[in-house]
Amino acid sequence: MLTQLEVNKSSTNTGVKIFAFKWELDETNVDTTFPNIIIEIGDFSRSRTLFDLSALTYLNSKSIGYIADVAQRTEDGSGKFALCALSSEVYDTLDLVGITSIVPVFETLEAAVAELSK
Repeated sequence: MLTQLEVNKSSTNTGVKIFAFKWELDETNVDTTFPNIIIEIGDFSRSRTLFDLSALTYLNSKSIGYIADVAQRTEDGSGKFALCALSSEVYDTLDLVGITSIVPVFETLEAAVAELSK
């Protein structure tokens, strides 16, 4: 049975693609979710991508691997990638494995969009 997950995609007039996650990323949905996001991002060359995790309540280790993969592809393509609005639980999980030291994390969506729009 699939765990409930919703990912809403939007973009700003400055070209920042925003993926807003709601509920849980786990073994039942991560392998179908992230390949679709990677397709949506498209060419990582100079891409500007933001993951809004404000409504994400849980993520497993495989989803952390996918986040690291998106970060690496973005860096390789000279783009910008960030996370924003993490709950304390999600922040603690990402911090524990070191993601917060390699991916910019912003407290608010607005601050993240402002930085990625530069």
